[in-house]
Amino acid sequence: MIEETLWHPVALGADVVGQPLAARLLERDVVLWRDAAGTVHAWADQCPHRGARLSLGRVQDGRLECPYHGWQFEASGRCMHVPALPSFVPPASSCAHTYAAREAYGLVWVQIVQGEAALPAFAAEDDARLRKLHCGPYGVATSAPRLVENFLDMAHFGFVHEGWLGMRSVPGDARHATAIDDYQVRPTPTGLLATGCKAWQPQSNLHSTAPAQVEYTYEVTGPYSAVLTKVPDAATVAIAGYHESIALFVCPLTPEASCVWFRLAVADFESPDDKLRAFQHTIFMQDQPVLESQRPRRLPLDLRAELHTAADKASSAYRRHLKTLGITFGVC
Repeated sequence: MIEETLWHPVALGADVVGQPLAARLLERDVVLWRDAAGTVHAWADQCPHRGARLSLGRVQDGRLECPYHGWQFEASGRCMHVPALPSFVPPASSCAHTYAAREAYGLVWVQIVQGEAALPAFAAEDDARLRKLHCGPYGVATSAPRLVENFLDMAHFGFVHEGWLGMRSVPGDARHATAIDDYQVRPTPTGLLATGCKAWQPQSNLHSTAPAQVEYTYEVTGPYSAVLTKVPDAATVAIAGYHESIALFVCPLTPEASCVWFRLAVADFESPDDKLRAFQHTIFMQDQPVLESQRPRRLPLDLRAELHTAADKASSAYRRHLKTLGITFGVC
């Protein structure tokens, strides 16, 4: 599967400390651990000796030790010590099944089949004017593509996020605030870029002081990742020059279950982390029950399977992109 050659987030880097950590990716059990140098590793969570879960073991002298018979594996995956036979030198074939692992954006990323795929981009990560923090993880009973499509969708703001990111009418204005003006979508090598996206919002961010029309830019940076950037009307925000960029990183656990993190990059260095996370948490808690109610949970790539309008052009482009890539995990 092409999905196996992609990089996927599986855990916060800060959670992989001391002892091994169990994770899940593409219906596989994965163990994460750090060697003596602090380098993170991702292996199949199964000892090659008798199949015990390595995540139940421990890190001993920079090696991962199996909980069953104490076999110890070095960073390369090779077994270096069998306690039952102290003088035995394990052959090179006595190895754990290893995956590629790396850290970026505060997350551990894993690639099941090594290839040339790049990590999903998040340009705001290198912007010193923006503060970065995570919100999540959230376990969600839906496919990874359904989560990305919801992230790209503005037409639900006035209903799912009424009073927050959306409103049904603009005070003093007879027009419906739920109307979606035309916007532009163009394909990119990683998915799509949607610009000129506008929405009336009573509270577009933590520091909103009045309802405003906010302009969004959306970019799909990988099959299961996307970034939104929004700049509210300066007169409706308490912080001068306020803007933010939010990345959605989804780990496909199974075709119908996912784990999701939000990477926040905000022009706010004063608010406590918990306060910034609370706003994003509120928004996603409004999304989650609706997302989990959608049927089928796997995203239909046949555009005839569900109805579409001009307001859905970003999600339609996303579905076409997944079909072109040959994505099969989480779609139908």
